Amino acid sequence: MNAHGALLAPFTTTKQLAETAFVHLDGCLHATFRTKDFASALELVNRVGEVAEAMNHHPDVRLGYGTVSLTLTSHDVGGVTARDLDLAARVQQIADTLGATASDARPTRYDIAIDCTDADAVRPFWRVGLGYIEVAGDDGVELVDPRGLAPKVWFQHMEISRTDRNRIHLDVYVPSDDAEDRVAAVLEAGGVLLTDEHAPDWWVLTDVEGNELCVCTAAF
Repeated sequence: MNAHGALLAPFTTTKQLAETAFVHLDGCLHATFRTKDFASALELVNRVGEVAEAMNHHPDVRLGYGTVSLTLTSHDVGGVTARDLDLAARVQQIADTLGATASDARPTRYDIAIDCTDADAVRPFWRVGLGYIEVAGDDGVELVDPRGLAPKVWFQHMEISRTDRNRIHLDVYVPSDDAEDRVAAVLEAGGVLLTDEHAPDWWVLTDVEGNELCVCTAAF
């Protein structure tokens, strides 16, 4: 692997990123910029897009009213490389030129752990109930949001089930028209209906080890 494609650890990128809005976390460079309105945010995205096309190295971008969030990583090697540092520096130059400022928010990753004695038995329930997909992870098969928005779910093996407390509880909100189909799919995946007394606002279901999931259509 040449130097341009060599993976870089976070401690090696601190100096280069010090004058930018980017932060190195989980094999990516993250930054969020604030702009005065939607049009200026869109202009920032368009300028970054031109540079990315010229470099043939493309960031993931989220555009909102007065905000632009970018994630840079070298997918071919699974982490941050000099290409990402180069693109980050160019993005920062564009942001400075347009008067965009760095957000104070820092990138964060959220995981949800579920204690269980048989992950293979409970995983289908959570995969279907949350609308997730399976991926290979450090702790065995994990579940992730295919949109890349919600927390990852991983399964912690326990030799003896914990009975002194509920090991997990999650709420998943779905469109009203999808709720009954989601409940039916959860039951088909091995779930148990604990109560539907609050339907159509929410249904309470459990997997085969008693971990609860509420399929919801409204906040409560």
